[in-house]
Amino acid sequence: MSKKRNKTRDTRYSNYLHPKWWPTWLLVGIIWLISRLPLAAQWRLGAWIGELGHRFLVSRRKITATNIRLCFPELSADEQAALVRRSFRSNGIGIMEIGLAWFRDPASFLPITRVHGLEHVDAALEKGNGILLLGGHYSTLDLGGSLVTQFIEADVMQRDHNNPLMNAVMTRARERRYGKVLGSRDLRGLLKNLKANRIIWYATDQDYGRKGTVFAPFFGVPAASITTTSRIAERSGCAVVPFSHFRREDEIGYDIYFQKPLENFPSGDDMVDATQVNAAIEREIRRHPDQYLWMHRRFKTRPSPDEPRFYGKKRK
Repeated sequence: MSKKRNKTRDTRYSNYLHPKWWPTWLLVGIIWLISRLPLAAQWRLGAWIGELGHRFLVSRRKITATNIRLCFPELSADEQAALVRRSFRSNGIGIMEIGLAWFRDPASFLPITRVHGLEHVDAALEKGNGILLLGGHYSTLDLGGSLVTQFIEADVMQRDHNNPLMNAVMTRARERRYGKVLGSRDLRGLLKNLKANRIIWYATDQDYGRKGTVFAPFFGVPAASITTTSRIAERSGCAVVPFSHFRREDEIGYDIYFQKPLENFPSGDDMVDATQVNAAIEREIRRHPDQYLWMHRRFKTRPSPDEPRFYGKKRK
């Protein structure tokens, strides 16, 4: 297992010259070429790709429709269907923005980027215990993270890509933007950086199974929510600052939002803490519901194994 993990994190391009890597190099080249296009053209192309995904990725469309039905019961069936379609379009644009995040200088986007609430970050840093940036899986994930580093110096926790070469490209790009790129399970490194009063991008909004979780409400639906955030805040004394990033709907551009740190966190009650974390993420999602990754099976794990599954039969 360790040998496989070390191989995945090998970022030396010289080790990926074998012909078996040529298809991946071709894909990387296409991503680089697309990143040269004007931003408006990339948005249009991404929306078109999203439309294709909405039409042909049937299983993902069903997952997205299920999530939106559960989270927005106040919407009519037609409104829910429209939100599903917009979500695919937004995530299609997000695919285009990966190249922007990896191969374009984020400083070039400063004229069309607005940041809100940066004073909350400055105030939290003055306390000297570091900041855990409570992010989420928005469709602007890669580019939004890159833009954030133009306003603050931050580290990031990363789940490695299954393709070692693609992971090398992604990691090298992030190393140019962020201070440090930590593994998704490197809690020791995370605590060390917080002790040094660093800012670390951290996301908790996915279903990681039953272990180490409580079932806190997310859009009113009990969702497996990790308790690690409370443990980290308890051990480090760090501030937990919710933040988000979205593309604007009325013009070409982006907005970054930093919120006040979570209050009375951790409280000593895992359910209370997880509920507060989920509520903070939910408030950000409601700014632009279509720009969230609804294709993820967020409610895969149920409080009781006997409960009916929202997404049909369990995948093997």
